[in-house]
Amino acid sequence: MIILIVVIVLLVLLTVSYQNKFVKLHERVKNSWSQIDVQLQKRVDLIPNLVETVKGYATHEKETLDAVISARTRYTTASTVDEKMKASGELSGLLSRLMVVSESYPDLKANTNFMDLQKQL
Repeated sequence: MIILIVVIVLLVLLTVSYQNKFVKLHERVKNSWSQIDVQLQKRVDLIPNLVETVKGYATHEKETLDAVISARTRYTTASTVDEKMKASGELSGLLSRLMVVSESYPDLKANTNFMDLQKQL
């Protein structure tokens, strides 16, 4: 009977220990996602400045600029982690396309505001 009680007590202690470990790991994951979300939000907040800078030089690239703006909107309205990650991936692709478009405009590439925004992104 004593052995059974000892085994049960050990199982309870083990369960409590693992429960605490899982809670701690869950909180660590939430904290990590929060840090990622902050960095992604900073990037998204820079996009309007970038679009305005490019708009002044590349007036006929309206389709690319509109796509970047709508991708930014999808990111800011996303409510789940999966939606945010999908929108962020789409936004990254469109920003790459925007950077390629900027190669066609030497004046834009020489603009210090554009260069600073590009570096930050």
